[in-house]
Amino acid sequence: MNISHENIDETNAVITVDLAPDDYNPQVDKAIKEQAKKAKLPGFRPGMVPASHIRRTYGKAILIDEVNRVVSDKINAYIGDNKLEILGQPLPKEDDTDYNWDFADSFSFAYEVGLAPQFEVPFTEKSKFTQYVIKADKETLESRIKNLRRSYGKMTNPDVSEDGDVLYSELKQLDAEGNEREGGIVNTASVRTDLVDDKKIKKSLIGLKKDDTVTIDVKKAFKSAADIARIIGISEEGVEALENTQFQLTVKNVNRLEEAELNEEFYTKVFGEGVVTSETEFEEKVKTEVEDMLVQNATQKLQNDLYLKGLDAVKADFPEAFLKRWLKATNPEIKEDELEEGFADFIKNLKWTLIENRLITQNGLEVKYEEVLALAKERIATQIKMYNPGQEITDQQLAQYAVQLLGDKEQANRLFDEVKALKVFDYLKGLVKLEEKEIEYNKFLELK
Repeated sequence: MNISHENIDETNAVITVDLAPDDYNPQVDKAIKEQAKKAKLPGFRPGMVPASHIRRTYGKAILIDEVNRVVSDKINAYIGDNKLEILGQPLPKEDDTDYNWDFADSFSFAYEVGLAPQFEVPFTEKSKFTQYVIKADKETLESRIKNLRRSYGKMTNPDVSEDGDVLYSELKQLDAEGNEREGGIVNTASVRTDLVDDKKIKKSLIGLKKDDTVTIDVKKAFKSAADIARIIGISEEGVEALENTQFQLTVKNVNRLEEAELNEEFYTKVFGEGVVTSETEFEEKVKTEVEDMLVQNATQKLQNDLYLKGLDAVKADFPEAFLKRWLKATNPEIKEDELEEGFADFIKNLKWTLIENRLITQNGLEVKYEEVLALAKERIATQIKMYNPGQEITDQQLAQYAVQLLGDKEQANRLFDEVKALKVFDYLKGLVKLEEKEIEYNKFLELK
């Protein structure tokens, strides 16, 4: 047996495997004997089929399988022994070689491989990044407080509608002359005035009483097709095809959610007894909770800044033709336009993966099973809390569920990648120079 590789350029190579009969026949003979023991053929007792019969009947198929297995094993071992950093998987070189596939053939197989480009990791102790400390601005605080007061408020039915009310209404589709359309859409639904986008239409919905009618153009009134679909009782696809968009709205009832008063009863409902006793303490508590939630936004911003810096700093060529061929081979259903459309993002993610891998290798970072298991348990606990808030679960049960989850290869790989990303992020936070900067949330949203 002989195996070698030739670099075509910096990112493309060909690995060639030459096999003589002595290199594969022992494996083929072993596979034939194992098949003979398992075979159930007419005229033979189970396990007593002669190996010679299997060789005559199925020999070529077994030969092909075993030769391919030997070649695959040798290529993978060669890649590992020679520390070749490859992208994707080796692909058989497209040629016209045709073999008889008998047991005395000598074979020569050539495989194309894509090589990872060489580059320096673009992060050092001198790299500078901004660590934002996000403060709640006045508008965000007022919105959060308003939402809390509405959550604990009570529903009333005033005589006259105001902005923010919900109009429980009957809607009838009209024709071009403004009359009820024969066979047209008729639906009863709740119309939220705060979702109305058109100022003129919103104004027409204020000051209405029970049994009042008004004509509205639903496509002008609402930006969201989902909102229109819900209000007139059709699918979102139907909204796109809707031609007659004028509807008569008849008010059946006016609903208003009265905000809860800022008092001790309300503070106790929101935060528990004795935690907050005044409006000032309430506002400060809400401010703290909002800013605690915004820590995650700041973390995501730093992660994204590191990602973009890495992509911008690493100037490297990739074996694009090989990678496209590999993507087609592993995703046979993918269309050419889909491949081209998503290829740039694929290269970006591949580049960042290489940066992560080199940081891990160069700095002895390690993703441990216990860390992946802990993340799996955390994800499961969050789901249980979300969908079954009253369910009690022991740590032992949580561990069992987590082990079952990790039994799914796709889920296990996803969680492994998450742990790896967090480990690299934590390392980079300790490596680069972080300059803290306070910023109000509304200004933070304007950052790119």
